[in-house]
Amino acid sequence: MRVVGFICGHGAEGAFDQAGERRIQYSPDVMLIMMPCAGRVDVLHILRAFREGADAAFVGCCLEGNCHHVYGNIEARKRVEQAQGILESVGLGARRLEIFHLASNQAWKVPQLTEEMLSRVQELGPNPLGARA
Repeated sequence: MRVVGFICGHGAEGAFDQAGERRIQYSPDVMLIMMPCAGRVDVLHILRAFREGADAAFVGCCLEGNCHHVYGNIEARKRVEQAQGILESVGLGARRLEIFHLASNQAWKVPQLTEEMLSRVQELGPNPLGARA
């Protein structure tokens, strides 16, 4: 199982860092890709993760109304919705992709959201595109 998380360097990254500092464990099946802002995540980044064999993906961004870059989380949501539509149309399913809003002090949410994505993979099964090198 492999889940890719694109995380914002201002909100979500702080939460994941704090989880590590506090030794809050989450699955090693989650691979994180740090972004300067979740709004910089492009639909192509997301789709490439699935093409390369990710079973699920998520975008972790600042809390709604509290984005460091003002509109980054709004742009991220638009791109996630667009990518979900594409995933649905090609038969992978929109539920393989999610957006989560995290403040840098919400380390306690990290295992919760990673487990949610891993549960979805168990429910949906592996990515039919298969693992790629």
